[in-house]
Amino acid sequence: MVYNLEYNRQIFARRCTLVTGPVIVGAGPSGLAVAAGLKQQGVPFIILEQADCIASLWKNRTYDRLKLHLPKQFCQLPSFPFPKHYPEYPTKFQFLEYLESYAKKFEINPRFNESVQSAMYDETCGMWRVRVVATNGGAVMSVMNYICRWLVVATGENAEKIVPDIEGLREFRGSVMHACDYKSGKDFEGKNVLVVGCGNSGMEVSYDLCLHKANPSMVVRSSVHVLPRNIFGASTYGLAANMLKWMPIWMVDTILVALSRLILGNIEKYGLERPLIGPLQYKNTEGKTPVLDTGALQKIRSGEIKIVPGIKKLFRRGVEFVDGEILDIDAVIFATGYCSNVPSWLKENEFFSREGTPVTKYPNGWKGKDGLYAVGFTNRGLAGASFDATRVSQDIGKLWKEETKKMKHSSVVMAGHRRCKSHV
Repeated sequence: MVYNLEYNRQIFARRCTLVTGPVIVGAGPSGLAVAAGLKQQGVPFIILEQADCIASLWKNRTYDRLKLHLPKQFCQLPSFPFPKHYPEYPTKFQFLEYLESYAKKFEINPRFNESVQSAMYDETCGMWRVRVVATNGGAVMSVMNYICRWLVVATGENAEKIVPDIEGLREFRGSVMHACDYKSGKDFEGKNVLVVGCGNSGMEVSYDLCLHKANPSMVVRSSVHVLPRNIFGASTYGLAANMLKWMPIWMVDTILVALSRLILGNIEKYGLERPLIGPLQYKNTEGKTPVLDTGALQKIRSGEIKIVPGIKKLFRRGVEFVDGEILDIDAVIFATGYCSNVPSWLKENEFFSREGTPVTKYPNGWKGKDGLYAVGFTNRGLAGASFDATRVSQDIGKLWKEETKKMKHSSVVMAGHRRCKSHV
């Protein structure tokens, strides 16, 4: 018994480590980009990751057929372009390979299996206290406290899955999963699958189910912008970005919608009603990214993907919709998005909102007070994350050099003072 108590005491001993540079929470693309920027300036740091790999969201919680929705030039991280032989839209596996190469090039070595439980600014000492639990195979090995001058929150907007509370969900006897757990439609061949959500993930999952001979029905509760991924051979995103340099956003939206109607036709007749405001304005005001079609629309036109209204309730082997229609289903896949997990561990209520995103919106939501920073919360994908990562690393680098210079100067003065006294 004494041995067990001593063993537990050692296991749960709270070690305290002073970090001379920042602590970065999250080893996804955002965290890696900040780390690379700091490395180039010679700033020391540690990067904490609760999973056992970098970019765990991409590696463990995405479907196999996923490709980047934007051309690679808009998704590369700072100071490291994609390989030239990569296609315009790299696959999930190519992107993961790219991130591994990025970490290797800049010698970034995250501390894996270290989950941040809390982070709090200590006004007494002017430092952040970051409490971390280290695990091994799910077992808690130790509890540590990192003390740092700067804290970079790089866990992003998609840390936790969102599953809506639907009446009858617990009584449903079919398969239920979130899109983050979906890998391929091969296990759903011949089955009736209800896909809840009509964003990019919902469209892609529905399309993949069709390719594996399943029968998907996609829930569309609200209006949605569907744009072609390419317009006359050029990237829609790239075209929009270029037009925004010369035109107001409303004019770009008008052009995008007109071209989309020309290429895709009238999508309203298939149950996909467009919002009243344009796709770029809608994203800025509502935070909803337009769908870039990669094949799902063709399946909707052919009836292979059935569009259904909102859910009223589920029962043992079926679903009732708000219009009274009843459908037998074998599985439900929630493509209902993700949310931030920041409120669960960051003890701060000024910079971040209750939803876990910066209160100040892009492009000024990257820096708080007391050495707090945020990367990956711009709702502008990898390009937005890279933009903020560069600003964060440069700002910390400047402050670190100034403070290091002051410390060296103080040391020289103290040493000179001691030498003078020794002569007395």
